[in-house]
Amino acid sequence: MMELKNSKPGPILFALIVGMFVAALNETLMGNALPELMNSFGVSATTVQWLATAYLLVVGVLVPVTAVLQQWFTTRQMFLSAMSLFFVGTVISAMSPDFVVLLAGRIIQAIGTGMLLPLTMNVIMTIYPAEKRGGAMGMLGLVVMFAPAIGPTLSGLIVDGLSWRWLFYLVLPFALLSIIVGVAVLRNVSDVTKPRIDLLSVGLSTIGFGGIVFGFSKAGELGWSVPEVIWTVTAGGVALALFVWRQLLLKEPVMDLRAFRYPLFALVAVLLFVLLMTFFSSAIMLPMFMQGVLMMTAFQSGLILLPGGIANGLMAPVSGKLFDKFGPRVLVIPGLVVAVASLWLFTRFDETTTTGFLVAVHIALMIGIALVMMPAQTAGLNQLPQHLHPHGTAILNTLQQVSGAIGTALYISMMSGGQKRYLSGAGDPQSPAEIVKGLAAGIHNAFWMGFIIALAAFALGLFLRKGKSPEPERTAG
Repeated sequence: MMELKNSKPGPILFALIVGMFVAALNETLMGNALPELMNSFGVSATTVQWLATAYLLVVGVLVPVTAVLQQWFTTRQMFLSAMSLFFVGTVISAMSPDFVVLLAGRIIQAIGTGMLLPLTMNVIMTIYPAEKRGGAMGMLGLVVMFAPAIGPTLSGLIVDGLSWRWLFYLVLPFALLSIIVGVAVLRNVSDVTKPRIDLLSVGLSTIGFGGIVFGFSKAGELGWSVPEVIWTVTAGGVALALFVWRQLLLKEPVMDLRAFRYPLFALVAVLLFVLLMTFFSSAIMLPMFMQGVLMMTAFQSGLILLPGGIANGLMAPVSGKLFDKFGPRVLVIPGLVVAVASLWLFTRFDETTTTGFLVAVHIALMIGIALVMMPAQTAGLNQLPQHLHPHGTAILNTLQQVSGAIGTALYISMMSGGQKRYLSGAGDPQSPAEIVKGLAAGIHNAFWMGFIIALAAFALGLFLRKGKSPEPERTAG
């Protein structure tokens, strides 16, 4: 391991955070532009959704192999490659003459994003001692949560006043700034050991995680009985089981699952998987509730969700500092209580719900999540020895991608089932009023599921303790 005492962590963290800001912003920037893209390129809603599906799929496939990539390439090589790919993808997307080229640009962007988040978390775990990691991870949380929160509102403004191409023009200067800052200040902070890469594991990982993410994403869109969904989920599940089995046999696994031998890390991995499914109940269902039941525009619903996203971002560094001082339980338990209470209030939403109540409950949920996310991740990763940090960050980020796909499919299925049940007993299921009531009933079902999952997260959180790395800590200069 190179000496870190001559490397100042502040500038390195700044370079990484600028990169993460543009990557995270890009994930939600396209939402309000999809109808305009359908008109511009003459494609259907199913086709245009590939801009989101392909992005998630590529990130979900790439994240699991970042652990081994970080042992083959230096920090500078990984970061500059990721941001350069992201920059090139953004240029291609901005200049795209047709939908296929735009999709190719988005895929290249996704490759950069998939490399970036695990790398950023691993560098933080390397350059900061355990007693300062909470604050650094909190700054990362500020960016990771704040940027996606402003994405829908920002895209609504841009789409209303300018061309959709400005969604990419806007990102370009920030991506370029990140590359310039990275060249100037980023140092290599990890060992390059060049372990043997097991190509069979990479193939199984690609099929496994790709099949799960794609299959569950399509289940939310098409339903569970479609052959496309059944076969992709089945193939993904089988490949994933074989991937896990092979990792346990290899001396140099692509994703070292021995991280799960550390009880706190294993608990955090399950807790975050469950918590993020809860988060998706708000991220997916609230916009549908506001636009389909309360008859708001996409821009209005984005504005209502904005305060919660800002509150979450602002709370992330605060919770990080408090973690460094008090440990995880003081934050995680109250955070989960707030999240459970917020999800219960979600089940009270109906056609008479006021904007103020929506904003207040959403802010409460996002503050609760901020009190849990980064403190729990930091506590789990702190327990791992240094050589497992790349694998630990890859595991946590992969589980986040999978939980997103599963959560989306689960909540949309619950909503669709509730809506169908309501309409089957309605006097006139074709009337607009009954359709709105049916949608409200379906979303109500999904919110109840979110509440139950939040209770499960709370139960897991009760077992959380402060972890400590078994290896001596280094100090960053």
